[in-house]
This record gives sequence, structure tokens and C-alpha cells, in this order.
Amino acid sequence: MKKFVFILAAIMSLNMQAQSSQKAEKLLNSVSSKVKAYDNMVIEFKYALENTAENVSQETRGDVSIHGEKYVLNLMGTTQMFDGKKIYTIIPEDEEINISNYVEEDNNSITPSKMFSFYEEGYNYEMDIAQNVKGREIQYVKLTPKDSDAEIKNILLGIDSQTKHIYNLIQTQENGTKVTITVKSFKTDQPLAKNLFTFNEDRYSDYYINRLD
Repeated sequence: MKKFVFILAAIMSLNMQAQSSQKAEKLLNSVSSKVKAYDNMVIEFKYALENTAENVSQETRGDVSIHGEKYVLNLMGTTQMFDGKKIYTIIPEDEEINISNYVEEDNNSITPSKMFSFYEEGYNYEMDIAQNVKGREIQYVKLTPKDSDAEIKNILLGIDSQTKHIYNLIQTQENGTKVTITVKSFKTDQPLAKNLFTFNEDRYSDYYINRLD
């Protein structure tokens, strides 16, 4: 009898996990479909990094413009641009620019252009808690890398249940570091400058240009 009860409990647990995974997949698909329908996105966000064991804590603001795979990211005084082929990292403080060819990263890597689709490959997911944030219902989905050697322990993706937009992303690494990105402003289909994603070397004649490839 005890074995039967144990087996029944195990089956029920597996069924609940399967249902949670299916609900999470459906919600993530809704987010992905909505985002892919936009021509472009302009996002302002808060970036926070914390590691209590190392006594590290920092918080700053940033913004990113995304059009397809191309993006321009401004964070911590540095601009990173991806024009579809090369990545340009512009560091005004050092008057330096690093240029490298784009290499497809592993499935567990999150780049600005993949912020709304990175979870489509390489992760297991399940529904997590729901929270009321200033009148908005934020449903969290927990993502766990399929790769057991990944540096990322898990990711909590907070999704606005009404708009199906991502509210925040909480990434916990195996070393205890936690990175939280919270969307403060989300604009779509904006009139972007035609040359926004084009690197003009002439503008940086005083900079040292480091070509990494």
C-alpha cells in the first residue's frame, strides 16, 4: 500500500510539473509572438547587480534600441552597437573602440536583441509566483538551463499578464551573483534614424580602434 501511495504521488507530481511547463510555454509563446510583430523597440531599464558574499552591489540605468537583430545599447557609460555583422563597443572614458565579428553565442547567453526570445532554446521552464506590482499582475516563469555546466543557475522572467510584455528579468548565477533588469519604459515602432545602427569611423578620429578579429 505504501509503495502504491508513493507511486501515485510521484505520478501526480509529474503531471503537475507537465501542466506547469505547458502553461509557461504558452505564456512565453504569447510574449514572443507579440514582440516579433513590432518593427522596433526602444527600452529604458534599470540594471542592478548584487553579490552579498562578495559585498558587491551596484545599480544604474540604461537604454537600448532594437530592430531585428540589430541594436544600440547604452549602459555604464559605454555604447555597444551591433549592425548585423560586427559588434562595436565604444568607451568614451578611454577614447577606445573595440570591434569584433559577431559569433553565435551559446543558448544560455542573453544579448539585447535576444532579450525577448533567448528562452526559446536551451531552457526548461515552469510557472512560478504571481505578484501585484503597482496594480499590475506580474506572472513569473522560472527558466533553468538544460546545460548542467551553465554559469546561470536560473532566470525568473516577470511578464505583465495584461500586456504580455516583459516587466523584469532576474538572473541568478552559480557564483551567487544576481542581475536584475527592470523595464521602466517600453516603446514600439518608433521613428528611428536611418543610420542608428551604422558605425561611422570618421566620428571617432581621436579614438584608438582595436580590431579584435
